[in-house]
Amino acid sequence: LTVQFKFVASTHVPTVVISSPASSTDLTKAKAYWVSPNLLAWPAGSLPAGVEPATLRWRLHTSAQGGITDDAERITSDQTYNLGYDVGGLPASVVAQYPQLQGYVALRFTNHGKALVKKLLRGQLAVGLYDDQHQIIDGTGVQIAGVVDSLYGSAAKNAYGITWSGKPTFRLWAPTAKAVKLLTWPAGSADQPAAAAKSTTMSRKADGSWSARVAAPKGTRYLYAVTVYVPTTGKVETNLVTDPYSVALTLNSTRSVAVDLNDKAYRPKAWAKTKAPTLKQNVDSTIYELHVRDFSINDTSVPAAHRGSYLAFADQQGNGYQHLEELAKAGLNTVHLLPTFDIASIEEDPAKQAKPDCDLASYAPDSEEQQACVAAIAGKDAFNWGYDPWHWMAPEGSYASSAAKADGGQRVAEFRTMVGGLHQAGLRVVLDQVFNHTPTSGQADTSVLDQIVPGYYQRLNATGGVETSTCCQNIATENTMGQKIMVDGVVTWAKQYKVDGFRFDLMGHHSKANMLAVRAALDKLTLRKDGVDGKAVYLYGEGWNFGEVADNARFYQATQGQLGNTGIGTFSDRLRDAVRGGGPFEDDPRVQGLGTGLVTDPNAAPQDTAAARLKNYTDLAQLGLAGNLRSFTFTNADGQTVRGDQVDYNGAKAGYADQPDEVVTYVDAHDNETLFDELTYKLPVETAMADRVRMNSVALSFTALSQTPSFWHAGADLLRSKSLDRNSYNSGDWFNTLDWTGADNGFGHGLPPKADNEAKWKYQQPLLANPALKPTAAEVKTASAQAEDLLRLRFSSPLFRLGSADLINQKVTFPAAGTADAHDGVIAMRINDTIGKRVDPRYANVIVVFNTSDAAVAQKVPGLTGKPLMLSSVQASGSDPVVKTSTWDASASTLNVPARTVAVFMQPRS
Repeated sequence: LTVQFKFVASTHVPTVVISSPASSTDLTKAKAYWVSPNLLAWPAGSLPAGVEPATLRWRLHTSAQGGITDDAERITSDQTYNLGYDVGGLPASVVAQYPQLQGYVALRFTNHGKALVKKLLRGQLAVGLYDDQHQIIDGTGVQIAGVVDSLYGSAAKNAYGITWSGKPTFRLWAPTAKAVKLLTWPAGSADQPAAAAKSTTMSRKADGSWSARVAAPKGTRYLYAVTVYVPTTGKVETNLVTDPYSVALTLNSTRSVAVDLNDKAYRPKAWAKTKAPTLKQNVDSTIYELHVRDFSINDTSVPAAHRGSYLAFADQQGNGYQHLEELAKAGLNTVHLLPTFDIASIEEDPAKQAKPDCDLASYAPDSEEQQACVAAIAGKDAFNWGYDPWHWMAPEGSYASSAAKADGGQRVAEFRTMVGGLHQAGLRVVLDQVFNHTPTSGQADTSVLDQIVPGYYQRLNATGGVETSTCCQNIATENTMGQKIMVDGVVTWAKQYKVDGFRFDLMGHHSKANMLAVRAALDKLTLRKDGVDGKAVYLYGEGWNFGEVADNARFYQATQGQLGNTGIGTFSDRLRDAVRGGGPFEDDPRVQGLGTGLVTDPNAAPQDTAAARLKNYTDLAQLGLAGNLRSFTFTNADGQTVRGDQVDYNGAKAGYADQPDEVVTYVDAHDNETLFDELTYKLPVETAMADRVRMNSVALSFTALSQTPSFWHAGADLLRSKSLDRNSYNSGDWFNTLDWTGADNGFGHGLPPKADNEAKWKYQQPLLANPALKPTAAEVKTASAQAEDLLRLRFSSPLFRLGSADLINQKVTFPAAGTADAHDGVIAMRINDTIGKRVDPRYANVIVVFNTSDAAVAQKVPGLTGKPLMLSSVQASGSDPVVKTSTWDASASTLNVPARTVAVFMQPRS
């Protein structure tokens, strides 16, 4: 206490003022970290200025039931333990494991056994900082993930969920829980209260897991009743939660369903007997990114009961299925499905799914009415991309043929039917995985993990709040059991559904160690033992570097350039931006790129930086075609010899891969505007639709003919538009139209939703109102045929898929780059198979001219004088009459290529 004596001159009355020093205590925060049983960490930034730490006192306060309080003098709790200040600081090994704790003060909890620590972790915890007079200075809650991993890490060896052997065994990991009960209801029953359930007390194991072996017939509904201290409420709660390892669920995920995935009733013959297509190497991948609902919801050739469902992928007479078959014949070999795990944001009951209450087709193509009508029911309809996982190992119910009935094992069977149908079409299946966040945390209905082990699974910031850099409530997969459920989820889909690959949303929010753990677990799967060759499963994802984990702040991330020689791919924004122009967040969407008329066909936007951008984009595109390798050496647009990692990309090194399968090359995806919409923004308004079709094909050629896996957004071959919507995740079926017939490519569906697009309405409105910018079905058919020819070109020679950095560095050159023979908007690529190991027994050389300009070009290609080049047989007999006019002048070593054309010439072996 501080005592002050004051004399008031005006009254001649002395006064005594007694005050307490200000305390920073806030028990709703959690600034302290419990790292291991005898070690805690305190932020140095919370120490009082000018005070030696050795003169301070720290105490650990605990309460079994919660209710710790504080006042100006102290923290009041059931038990108090002294913490010793460690002048040596945190050990280097601890800082290496938890980089965010660099500089923290080390506090020792000594002379106490692990049994006591486990007991304390089941209640409320706080750390108080006191001065040498035992006066409170600061106090806070405690983050526990580190010590939980230290004490219970062995739990990662267990199998969770239900193990079927005689009576099924239910197992849940809940190390901080005081009690766990298993609640079960009869198979097929409607939701009933907990009081109506059969309640079985589960047994605690030393590793923090709880188990119970009970008679549970197939289809039994169940929940766990977890009694646990919850920091967000400050008291002990009994949470009724579904199983985070659920493989099946009831309608709207209100109950887990006991399903044995090996039950023959859920193993359709077409799925069980159809072998997945195989690839010789990852770079052979040609991937088509598709949303389950988009695929068939508007397809009248599909039975009404199957539209928007898994089963549509087995309807071989459907327009969508037949289109995929045609693409597969041309060279497409993989379908990437947007999230299909149990999704929190989609209403599963068809009777409760809202529909737009207006005639959307009746409004003008540039009207605000459509978006207003769609926005009014967004979140209540049946559409969402689904990047908000609720249960990672169970199929989403809204995609079941009849969601009200197809719960439990029926959803499993229908999902497998979808996989089997795609396999029958000659297509591998990739699933989109979202382990970086959950839709909610704390006590929310859709928060599963945080209700079971509060404060463990979610990634917390320095004061104990949940990080949200991903969009939602981030998951800490750097924690042992966070990684465990990620690995188990992936293995479940691979082994139990015969899935062939996985794409990881915001993969840079995971560690490289996470991804290598996934890789190692998959590699253990064999055809003989598991029915799956796990080593053939391809992994790729978004390797973006941002948020609280950026620049390896918490761990060594799975980002671009940090996955060398792992065989794990990352999307490359380098070639994407070079072809499209600008980045996805430009204020002016008219910024042009190589594939959208930069310099050669300028639009009405300012062009003051166009020439410089053209040089950089040309370098980025060439590097991208060569696998975006850091080691690739070539001549840049300024005539200088550079390595890939010396090329600039917005201040970063453009080349980052060690091997070509570490890069996924794309020019559009579900995120941001479609390729057709980008062309609409960026090409001069007066550009004829026939030329827009050609530029669509030119843009796609950069991914089709790159040395990496090639990735297309569904409908890119069909001029798909989302009416210029830049973020259609919740824009309903109307703005996400995918018409396999080409009758409606989606353009002119009105101004896109206001929330994400209003700032660009001034650009969008005149475009949407222009009828010349909407293609006819015939023009869509032309685009589709040209796209199929690109796939055929990709597989016309193994030289387009060399598969290794050594071969690419040996054989791939851009002979005209940086010379007097270069032309604006034109790239000439040579793949020379006379150097090094022979790859193609038929052709000695492949020459590709990408003419993105609006004029024919005579492109000299040095070093080929007198060589007998011929137009690729794919193009010579293909759908495009224009490319057939391309010629080779052997005496002048010059290729003559029409405007807006990609021509491929081959030199047969003599």
